[in-house]
Amino acid sequence: MPEADDLKTSAQYHPETPQKAEAFFLKGSESLDWGMKNRLARIFNPTSGRTVMLAIDHGYFQGPTSGLERVDLNILPLVPYADSLMLTRGILRTVVPPSAPKSIVLRVSGGTSILKELSNEGIAVDIEDSVRLNVSAMAVQVFVGGEHEKESILNMTRTVDAGVRCGIPTLAVTAVGKEMKRDARYFRLAVRICAELGAHIIKTYYVEDGFETVTASCPVPVVMAGGKKIPELEALAMAYRACREGAAGVDMGRNIFQSEHPIAMIQAVRAVVHRNETPDKAFALYQDLARQG
Repeated sequence: MPEADDLKTSAQYHPETPQKAEAFFLKGSESLDWGMKNRLARIFNPTSGRTVMLAIDHGYFQGPTSGLERVDLNILPLVPYADSLMLTRGILRTVVPPSAPKSIVLRVSGGTSILKELSNEGIAVDIEDSVRLNVSAMAVQVFVGGEHEKESILNMTRTVDAGVRCGIPTLAVTAVGKEMKRDARYFRLAVRICAELGAHIIKTYYVEDGFETVTASCPVPVVMAGGKKIPELEALAMAYRACREGAAGVDMGRNIFQSEHPIAMIQAVRAVVHRNETPDKAFALYQDLARQG
């Protein structure tokens, strides 16, 4: 019975100790609801404040690109080393085991292939399906400066609205049109627009000149896009510089699964992102792991 509590001789109320509220570790997220924060804490490591996201959603517009021909054989061995998986619902349902303890960032925009104008996308996944799949965030492509800029931005804002109702954050992916110059000025514009209109995370490309101004001017976490395949040491150096210049981790795909030794590469990337390992030491780790098979 409840009255039994009164029989205790030393109740542990500790009136002399004020209750503390732990500050949330992620930039720009303090005012979010508990569910939003909980999902973000699955994507980003609370200790380092960063993430190694494995992007394998390329097939939604490219088809079975190199390295993604057999996700079950090429990608599943990498899953234990990623903090989060960025992928489509088709691959999630058909290939990824529900028992995999990894957060999911679900690609929810789409509608065109590499044979058409890529900026002509729509929202391709209903919020109810995102809820059913228990995803930690939803990813939407935003084409600032593209032919269908307005439509892609509104895709993002509608996703933000739906996600807020259900406690699911939105990741805005900044895409660069063929005519756009990849410089800090453009990316400052793109990431700030996405953040201003409600995105909770921004994915963007690294630029050597002024990337720190891109991250500093963005009020929410920025994760670095891996981009096209480059040599392993260069990819590690790019990730290292991005993190030192304010990135909250990386969202890499081709520079991991197209590597000659993908499992070794993703572990080297983790060393850079979560342990601040230098590119040379991380590359030495990559070589050592590769030799071990």
